[in-house]
Amino acid sequence: MKQLAILGSTGSIGVTTLDIVARFPERFAVVALAAGKNVERLAEQVRRFRPALVAVGDEASVAALRRLVPGFRGEVVSGRTGIERVATAPGAELVVSALVGALGLLPTLRAIEAGKDVALANKEVLVVAGELVTRAAAAAGVNLFPLDSEHNAIFQALRGHRRDEVRRIILTASGGPFLRRPLSELRSVTRDEALQHPTWKMGNKITIDSATLMNKGLEVIEAHWLFGLPADQIAVVIHPQSIVHSMVEYIDGSVLAQMGIPDMSIPISYVLAYPGRLPLDHLSPLDLAQAGTLEFAEPDLSKFRCLSLAYRALHAGGTTPAVLNAANEVVVAAFLDGAVRFLDIPGILSDVLDAHVPSGAQDLDTLLAADAWARGAAHKHIEGAADLAAV
Repeated sequence: MKQLAILGSTGSIGVTTLDIVARFPERFAVVALAAGKNVERLAEQVRRFRPALVAVGDEASVAALRRLVPGFRGEVVSGRTGIERVATAPGAELVVSALVGALGLLPTLRAIEAGKDVALANKEVLVVAGELVTRAAAAAGVNLFPLDSEHNAIFQALRGHRRDEVRRIILTASGGPFLRRPLSELRSVTRDEALQHPTWKMGNKITIDSATLMNKGLEVIEAHWLFGLPADQIAVVIHPQSIVHSMVEYIDGSVLAQMGIPDMSIPISYVLAYPGRLPLDHLSPLDLAQAGTLEFAEPDLSKFRCLSLAYRALHAGGTTPAVLNAANEVVVAAFLDGAVRFLDIPGILSDVLDAHVPSGAQDLDTLLAADAWARGAAHKHIEGAADLAAV
């Protein structure tokens, strides 16, 4: 029986992971959970899975969880230290890293240092500190398993093949809710419109990133570190149906694609059961005849500037991807709060990158300093955008 620790248990990835655990209780057990302030959902998970250790966002959430689960005899901790304790929980063989944003970096590093394999749904970990994390994983002899549907598809399509036989990998993108809308109409996009993803159900931040195609840009940077390929061997193609989850093109011209219905249960179950597979009989099978035509197109970089910014950051290297990620987190939060407009997002990010002087990214302190600088710079540009809007 495989023992799991889950960072971000109340988010969409954590909930889906626990659903799979519940379907296969003879295969998996949960030893530790970490969540933020969604104490009600966490309480339900604690009642059902009875982990030995639980981490929440703050002391108020500790008290609330104790009230909701009075019979729970496990340990409840809080804050960043608590999250790191979950990441290094004794007995955990696999740590599911599903926290949102750069918050997941330190716990993921601690899990690696503790000798845990990591199932990585938090792409920002590798975007911010890809060199640091992959070096630590190699030194500890642990595996980094990709949970994102696109990287998981690449992981599956590479299985059994030599990396020197790869010509390129091709990440597919749905195009989000604005694929067929002209650039001129995006100036008045609302928060609610941007949150209406056509094929996937995700959290707010990642849904906005999908609408700007920043999500795909971050995935390009993550793919560079996961699969050891340079930027010019990582392509992006628009595929609105979200059935082909990504592809690997080999040097003989063969292209292997991983296909399936758009449901995160598939990539998550693949990692949980690796190197085997689980029978997900509760899912509807992929019906290609019903799906009909599958479309593919080049991304419109004049409309989706964030994708170009991600390639720019990857080429610049060093601290630049960390700066892009941090600034994006701040600007997306501002858009969700109504402080900036949809098309302000790439403009502010470009301005922050223009002001950044890259340096090497070999140590955590340098990366965290770059992250902090980028957040401050993004806030200043947001204030400027708000001032202009008020004129």
